[in-house]
Amino acid sequence: KRQGLMDPEIHSLWKDPVDYAHRFIGIAVTVRYVPTQQPAAPGGMSYDDYRAWEGKWYNELSPEPFADLIRKGSAIIIDEAPNADVGSIGSYNILAWQLAGAVGVVTDATARDTDEIITQKVPLYFRKPGRGIRPGRNEVESVNRPVVVGGVLVMPGDVIVADGDGVIVVPRAHALAVAEFAHKIIEADKEGRRSLYEKSGRDQDASLQ
Repeated sequence: KRQGLMDPEIHSLWKDPVDYAHRFIGIAVTVRYVPTQQPAAPGGMSYDDYRAWEGKWYNELSPEPFADLIRKGSAIIIDEAPNADVGSIGSYNILAWQLAGAVGVVTDATARDTDEIITQKVPLYFRKPGRGIRPGRNEVESVNRPVVVGGVLVMPGDVIVADGDGVIVVPRAHALAVAEFAHKIIEADKEGRRSLYEKSGRDQDASLQ
């Protein structure tokens, strides 16, 4: 069984084949958004009235209370309805989370502003692009509680490892033992590949470091 390994549909928005900047290891900060039962914005609103309605939704129904919990090395894990066309993640807030210390973001749903996020080079693992915004579509349900993302339970404080192959969740209680085991395996692999590089005359690259 693939306990801890997220559904392969949860993939990196972008990849850096030179420096592997899309990879990250972080400590989970979790948030869960759910579809709303509140009505959408009434038709015929003025620009100012719409912005006031939108701002109230962001501030009261669908805010980002997890942002205060971000520390250097945090990984933001967002549980959201996978089939909802809601871009809870956009170019502005994902960059703000990175500036606050987040090393990457994982969601089982969507994100918007994907062109800008690729340009900004913020590590993002998601299911597919989304176009909508949160007002009128979802509400925040819980922060730093257990969530299920990509078919895997994620507890606050778990270790999240993400690379071009996908995302895996390592329970915090087992993280040290898993890390020691994994490092021995990867160092042995690098040693063998260095030998093949030398035989083939290839220059060493970031994958051997």
